[in-house]
Amino acid sequence: MKLQQLRYIVEVVNHNLNVSATAESLYTSQPGISKQVRLLEDELGVQVFERSGKHLTQVTPAGGEIIKISREILSRVESIKSVASEHTHPEMGTLNITTTHTQARYALPDVIKGFTTRYPKVSLNMHQGTPSQMSQAIAKGTANFAIATEALHLYHDAIMLPCYHWNRSIVVTRDHPLAAKSHVTIEDLAAYQLVTYVFGFTGRSELDTAFNAAGLTPRIVFTATDADVIKTYVRMGIGVGVIASMAIDAEQDKDLVAIDASHIFGASTTSIGFRRGTFLRSYMFDFVERFAPHLTRPVVEQAISLKNNHEVSEMFKDIELPIR
Repeated sequence: MKLQQLRYIVEVVNHNLNVSATAESLYTSQPGISKQVRLLEDELGVQVFERSGKHLTQVTPAGGEIIKISREILSRVESIKSVASEHTHPEMGTLNITTTHTQARYALPDVIKGFTTRYPKVSLNMHQGTPSQMSQAIAKGTANFAIATEALHLYHDAIMLPCYHWNRSIVVTRDHPLAAKSHVTIEDLAAYQLVTYVFGFTGRSELDTAFNAAGLTPRIVFTATDADVIKTYVRMGIGVGVIASMAIDAEQDKDLVAIDASHIFGASTTSIGFRRGTFLRSYMFDFVERFAPHLTRPVVEQAISLKNNHEVSEMFKDIELPIR
């Protein structure tokens, strides 16, 4: 059994059983991958993949367990490399972050600026994705950190640390009737067409929860993953915007009126997560603390020592998180 073989079967799964795409991503040949997968199956005495002719069709039950353990082994190998790099080149490395547009555009710029100034030899890469894509990136090891608000249940093998709470604002044009109201209610909102986040993005679930609790149905006519796109459609008169308060820029959005909606919608919590068992480099601890100052290295290390995310949640239940 070779590490290369384990890497091949994991990457085949990562590429939806497409051996050709796997070979291209690994800069090797399709026959070479197929041969190594067969040799591994022969050695183990079980099939990792089911086949139809030359095509892989699905992962076998035994293959699912083998691939899970293979991911853990490959993760440990990367951790060994990280330990070595921490001692030989402590301020060199790579940091891959996956997050949503709102976090990337409004919560992270100052953090990224300070981090890259402090660690000029660390290659920092940021990827925007759906909650499902973000959780998969953590599970596959293609991202070191996920910064997420929604669908935290998808992060089965990750440690999720709460960073801050945030609220929503209603955004309208200056001539809109809601702009003149001193107190906007959820009934007021229900009377208008809404433009807001796609379901599953950036705390959208709190909007649906609030309307359901009031026995109302929101008239959502347009959704987007990008707060700037939502504001564009508010300007066009398509509807009333409901976005994260942090996504309002006092200078760029001075043509709009932002109305605090924290009395209508419950606050959401943004968390930062990483795969359990990952060796965190010193610069990674520093990044986490820059993003959420209460997440110091000793606090993160304590969370890592806990068994599951329920225990992590209990650890933070009495800590007052900042509001953005």
